[in-house]
Amino acid sequence: MAHSLSAKKRVRQNDKKNAINRARKSQVKTQIKHFEDALKAGDAQKAAEQLTLTIKKLDKTAATSTMHKKTAARKKSRLTKKLNALKAAKA
Repeated sequence: MAHSLSAKKRVRQNDKKNAINRARKSQVKTQIKHFEDALKAGDAQKAAEQLTLTIKKLDKTAATSTMHKKTAARKKSRLTKKLNALKAAKA
């Protein structure tokens, strides 16, 4: 248990940041699930819309350093590959 005032404040700050970061990561995961649901349905247009929303969410999360920028870039790349594979299969 923290004893000094500054240590107690730090604990409060860490708890607050932890909750915010968890919420952001959860939002990203939810958005990715929506994208993958659109992929499973085989709807390329809806999947493309969901991809843009997912990329936007990933960029915002990476900008606030909740997630590393390269991690976000890797996820975006993999999701885009999945969409391109769906489009290629439809064509």
